[in-house]
Amino acid sequence: MKEVSIGVVCFARKTFDFNAANEIYASIQTQLKKIKAVQWHCYLELVYEIDDAHKAIAFLRKNNIDALVCISGTFHLGHLALEMVKHIPVPVMLWGLPELPYDGGKIRLNSICGVNLDASNLYKAGIRNYYAHFGNSIDQDWIGAIRILSMFKNAKIGLIGYHAHGFFNLDTWYPAVYSQFGALIEHYELQQLFNYHINEQYQKNYGEIVDAEFDTHEINNTQKQKVSELGAKLKSFMEDNNLTVLAIRCWPEFAAEFGIAPCAAMSLVQSDNYIIACEGDVDGALSMLAHKALGAQTPFLFDFSQVNLEENFALLWHCGVAPFNLKDNKTAASLDTYFAAGKGVTAGFVLKPGDVSICRFDFDGSNYRILLLKAHGVTMDKLLKGTYLKVTFGVPVAKVLDTIIYNGIAHHASMVYGDYIKPLEIAARIKNWRIVTC
Repeated sequence: MKEVSIGVVCFARKTFDFNAANEIYASIQTQLKKIKAVQWHCYLELVYEIDDAHKAIAFLRKNNIDALVCISGTFHLGHLALEMVKHIPVPVMLWGLPELPYDGGKIRLNSICGVNLDASNLYKAGIRNYYAHFGNSIDQDWIGAIRILSMFKNAKIGLIGYHAHGFFNLDTWYPAVYSQFGALIEHYELQQLFNYHINEQYQKNYGEIVDAEFDTHEINNTQKQKVSELGAKLKSFMEDNNLTVLAIRCWPEFAAEFGIAPCAAMSLVQSDNYIIACEGDVDGALSMLAHKALGAQTPFLFDFSQVNLEENFALLWHCGVAPFNLKDNKTAASLDTYFAAGKGVTAGFVLKPGDVSICRFDFDGSNYRILLLKAHGVTMDKLLKGTYLKVTFGVPVAKVLDTIIYNGIAHHASMVYGDYIKPLEIAARIKNWRIVTC
């Protein structure tokens, strides 16, 4: 889970019950401190006037915050939020409090009206990255969205080679990635990885996992050694270059020049919580990174490989790259020479059943959009090579297929276990990314 830094201020006006607002604000600060992986920077005094706002701004600017929470303690001057956002241009939550019991026929907080005022001012000023929330506790899905955006902004993306041969839909426009995500892409040649040094301890560790967990009768000893060798190279390469994620042109050169395709090695390294996208898919890597920012474990970048319209299911498959820790408890795992004239060396296993969330950041030639889906993984026998999960959706699978096809979404998406949809929806609202869903 990505740690973030969030600033908090509380607006008020003395014509309302500011004393009650101050008590509520103190209670909120106590609640916030219980939330994991957040550094809270709360300006302790209520903000009434523009001079108060400038003092709060000076305090918060020292802390390099990722986002700002503006609590409408009571109705307040419209200047306050505008000044805060002008000097601290980060995503902002406008938080409205439930109204207190009336006291002598007078409304005490009028907090919701304060949020309405701030939202209208910001909207009409062209500032649309605000998010409104109403309640006694903070919206942790919004915090999740901030984790995603912070992870992107601080990411270092590695691309080895280029997109796979003919996969033009996975091409990446570097300026768009920087503009939309704040991340830079570092390019490396395949030979840099092929010739990279081998960390002997990493190789030993991966070799032991292969021997203990996989049926390797289909591959020879040289191929088996190259799996652990490449796993060690990948892990060291990412660590030494301080890469947050890595996308690789995994074919056709890998099998021909290195001796094996990287699928099985990627399965091992991704089980160590490293994000590696196959086929040079940078946007796929960003999709996986968003899931990781939320605390989801070891995303799987899959293809929609089989859609059975009669039985209403889809197969989330790829040729042996799923993180090994996602394997089910029913079937055996294997290393297979699946393609590339016997040099494939892919992992083969069925993924565990359960509810999953699906995400794909996808560039349409002009803008980014996000595919967001929920599915349910079911048990199945090991019937084919590669790594895969059979899933059903809450809507007919034909509708899912039409959504993907007629929006031109790329053929890869990130899958994780659990429900991680809402934070991505909020991130899309903040960044004005179109959501594609069923």
